[in-house]
Amino acid sequence: MKRGDELEGRIEDLAVEGKSVARVDGFVVFVRGGVPGDTVRMRIRSVKRNFAEADLLSLAFPSPRRAEPRCRYFGTCGGCTWQNIGYDSQLEFKRRHVADALARLGGFPSIAVPPPLAMADPWFYRNKMEFSFGERWLTDAEMTQLPPERNQGGGVNDPALGLHLPGRYDRILDLHECWLQSEASARIVNLVRDFCTGGNIPVFSTVTQSGYLRNLVIRESKRTGERMVNLVTRDDRPDVMTALTARLLAEFPSLTTIVNNITERRSQVAVGERERVYHGTGTITEKIGERTYRISANSFFQTNTDQAERLYDTALRFAHMRRGDVVYDLYSGTGTIALHVAAGAARVFGIESVAQAVEDARENAESNGVLNCVFLLGDLKETLLASRRAEEPLPPPDVVIVDPPRAGMHEKVAREIVSLAPRTIVYVSCNPSTQARDLKIMCESGRYSIDSIQPVDMFPHTQHIENVVGLINSLQ
Repeated sequence: MKRGDELEGRIEDLAVEGKSVARVDGFVVFVRGGVPGDTVRMRIRSVKRNFAEADLLSLAFPSPRRAEPRCRYFGTCGGCTWQNIGYDSQLEFKRRHVADALARLGGFPSIAVPPPLAMADPWFYRNKMEFSFGERWLTDAEMTQLPPERNQGGGVNDPALGLHLPGRYDRILDLHECWLQSEASARIVNLVRDFCTGGNIPVFSTVTQSGYLRNLVIRESKRTGERMVNLVTRDDRPDVMTALTARLLAEFPSLTTIVNNITERRSQVAVGERERVYHGTGTITEKIGERTYRISANSFFQTNTDQAERLYDTALRFAHMRRGDVVYDLYSGTGTIALHVAAGAARVFGIESVAQAVEDARENAESNGVLNCVFLLGDLKETLLASRRAEEPLPPPDVVIVDPPRAGMHEKVAREIVSLAPRTIVYVSCNPSTQARDLKIMCESGRYSIDSIQPVDMFPHTQHIENVVGLINSLQ
């Protein structure tokens, strides 16, 4: 097998990053865009020692699991890598991913994993989208219509507003539609693009560190209907923002707030060191359960409101809480889980390492009238141990809930949680692989065993899956 070979093969499984897996004479070939059950014609792009990578040329026999993508950018944009797979099949593949991680990495081969909690409507579900300004990337159809002298390896120097192509941080796919947030969101993107290109407003360049336009961030509340437009720029230009605000409000008079975040950072992070509010209060509100949360431009909030509520309800159910319980919410963020479970507990202690998140959590508790939540700032590797040795140590927990980032927990934290000996531990994860690794550490002493599992589909049409696992203390 060598680069350029054209072969036929059957797609057997799915891998990470939207790739599928075929085998040719027993040799693994990763094919982008394949669906298990397809028989495909493919061209080898590269050959490594243990695998090859190939481009899909045509379908000899399509899989019954295959679906027609709704978005015209599918296959170019990296946002919805599984739009070509029927939703029921997506859920089954995600269930298998969780089961495989628990068996292979956690050493739990006999644990039954139920189907993920699915969305009734798996479209337009995101409450936040970040779009980038930059140099425009051409689709295949656009490239065929471009004079050769303007085609610069798939890109042109025209300004664009959309999403980065997978693996490319120097070119932007100019998006005029998106099935992830809302139709109104797409119209806002198109209006902002027209305004900026019509005014010849320069986009920021990571090469020259010059230009004005960096990002457009749109937040939408799914429960209150409020909407925020946040333009992230390199400089403070009130003339541009005042004109853009007037244009937006003329077209979208119900916009709740319009803000400008200003940053001179070299990195492409849509967060400003300074913020100016041009309309409204600079915040919107969202509801999860009985709680209302104030969300600012730079606040963290779960991007799928409906599924976040089901995720937190699952965590609460797995906690088996009793009146009088002390609960630790570790990696507590802006306090959404802590506040969601507070009504059933005597006291809740949230620990978080990001100062702004702790401040937001305290404000959320105050605005909701929740008096039994305390939020502490600190790195868990140090704070858990210090809290036990302090002159006034935290009361020991009956329930510990953890929701770490994708990298999972530090081994020291996992072992410290076990040494606290809570009655139940609830582990919420966006990465089944690191979750399985951490569960293995927490269960190896024999004190804890898995009591319940429930995946939750937070991100339809992608390979990502959230998973909630409940552990019980078998020695209590």
